[in-house]
Amino acid sequence: MLSTTLLLGAVAALLDTASAHGFVSGVTTNGVWTAGSNPVWYYLPSAQRAQTAGWDALNQDNGFVEPASASTDNINCHKSATAGKQYASVAAGADLKFYWNTWPDTHKGPIINYIAPCNGDCTTLTPGSLRWTKISQGGLITPGGSGTWVTDELIKNNFTSSTTIPRNLKAGNYVIRHEIIALHSASSDNGAQFYPQCLNLKVTGSGSVAPPSGVAGTSLYKRNDPGVLFNLYNNPTSYSYPGPAVWTGAN
Repeated sequence: MLSTTLLLGAVAALLDTASAHGFVSGVTTNGVWTAGSNPVWYYLPSAQRAQTAGWDALNQDNGFVEPASASTDNINCHKSATAGKQYASVAAGADLKFYWNTWPDTHKGPIINYIAPCNGDCTTLTPGSLRWTKISQGGLITPGGSGTWVTDELIKNNFTSSTTIPRNLKAGNYVIRHEIIALHSASSDNGAQFYPQCLNLKVTGSGSVAPPSGVAGTSLYKRNDPGVLFNLYNNPTSYSYPGPAVWTGAN
């Protein structure tokens, strides 16, 4: 029978070769590391599964959610996601840095961040109960050819991307949804690729501004939205972000 170490090594190799896509292995704020969910969890006995802030999902192939599934709960935190059991602590106004394990340079597209208040304990929630408020987004940086995108910056920065937690955000428990939308096949219907990653946050500070009511994940996107159905290779000069506008009420 394979030892746990050998099993983990075999599964890690499988994840590396099955797909060049990635996942968020963890986050830092003020230099403090908090682990996210690793797809290897699925292959371990329950007693050996790490308890992390990241939401577990059935993304063992490092795969994506397709636009045809944007009306299902899978769009929230990836396929069949379940809540993380820990929290990453972050002060309102601080930067939160996401660490992807890898990302292919062909998979250009926007990076979008949302938060959802848990109104209590995040660890018992289901994806469909979350209501999202967009706090930041980045996309096309330099036009020309297929363009330079924030995903190119992510790769240049050792597969990291940061967002700032709104400085006047009310303290409490939140889920953050960090997402890349890969556009390399998005010129065809159902060709875009969503890579949502969720983690539990414990926001601290003296802020008093609560997010607005938010949007259900199943209402964030439609498969024919301009930012979902998009020709990356037609010398784009601009990009229309899908989803609601960025909330600035607590900045």
